[in-house]
Amino acid sequence: MLHVDHVSFRYNNSPVLEDINLKIEKGEHVSIIGESGCGKSTLLKIIYGLLHVEVGALFWNDTQILGPNFNLVPGEPYMKYLSQDFDLMPFITVEENVSQFLSVFEPEKLKERTQELLEMIELTDFAKVKVKNLSGGQQQRVALARVLAQRPEVLLLDEPFSHIDNFRKNGLRRNLFGYLKKKGVTVITATHDHNDMLPFADTVVVLKNGKVIAKDSPKNLFEHPKDLYIAGLFGEANKIPINIIKSYADTQREIIVYAHEFKVSQKSGLEVEVVRSYFKGGYFMIEGVYEGLPIFFNHETALDSHKKVFLNVSIETINQRLNL
Repeated sequence: MLHVDHVSFRYNNSPVLEDINLKIEKGEHVSIIGESGCGKSTLLKIIYGLLHVEVGALFWNDTQILGPNFNLVPGEPYMKYLSQDFDLMPFITVEENVSQFLSVFEPEKLKERTQELLEMIELTDFAKVKVKNLSGGQQQRVALARVLAQRPEVLLLDEPFSHIDNFRKNGLRRNLFGYLKKKGVTVITATHDHNDMLPFADTVVVLKNGKVIAKDSPKNLFEHPKDLYIAGLFGEANKIPINIIKSYADTQREIIVYAHEFKVSQKSGLEVEVVRSYFKGGYFMIEGVYEGLPIFFNHETALDSHKKVFLNVSIETINQRLNL
């Protein structure tokens, strides 16, 4: 178990993290999400031992994780941290970077292991290419394979797909997280992209202003967001009163509704004036105004500006948000 025990951290007397308390089981995949500047990257650096903690403590099983004040070379040997700086050797080849930490005394296993990792990151055709000649996205994939070659028990990933194009990103996510789950590696991923964690994480931790404001499965957080901040991390969301819907006319409450959960009606519901339409591929996201406030909903076609439409939400969605 990895235990972050009531850790607080400051940069130049400015609080960055406050009273972070987490317990992460061996083999668990935890995603840390939140807006930029909320403390995600700082928390990973603290867990790895790159930053000294004066308030709180960290443990891997019964071993305390100590920071740079105690270790000449920061970092723990059973843990690897992939930051947004790739830390590669630019003048040697892809396969040499990947195999650098593998044993040269078992050449067949070295070759087999290197090939396995190159296939996982889909760079077998670039094995003999020097890293300096790769794109940023390709270098990020090499960096992933390089840390995996060291067989960590705990892997810390900071925005691991930020430089990788969408064409490769989806397949690489499946390859990487499937591989790590199969190997029983404990994974902590800091990300701003809900596609990195919704299908893959066991647990999601939401940070805001340096504090943990929610911790749950991705499914529960998505279906029962307690505020717009959390819902907005998963997609476009709105807060609406439910007394405009006939079945809840006497209920003075507001609920979170995602853009895809609205249905356009010609007769009743929230009366919205269309502002503009955004093409999103298989649908249009419509920006509208309801009682002077912006509201977003999806529709199969574009809608004319200034057109008046009514929006409804299913009873199932309302009951789900009300925890009925």
